Amino acid sequence: MVNADDRGMQAMRDRAYALAETGRFDDVHAVEQALIAEGWPNARIALDSSFARKAIFERCQAARTH
Repeated sequence: MVNADDRGMQAMRDRAYALAETGRFDDVHAVEQALIAEGWPNARIALDSSFARKAIFERCQAARTH
């Protein structure tokens, strides 16, 4: 079951990165809320690592400057 959980978390992070790259979100919290609205109830857990949060923040910033 661990592998399925890991795949689910990775899928959620991938979706978060895609959302961040749209330029519609200012920060990690906004992306997290969008994930929850899409039906990803464990978004906070998937985005708990500092690496994931930094990557999402950087993608939000890059998308908003282009």
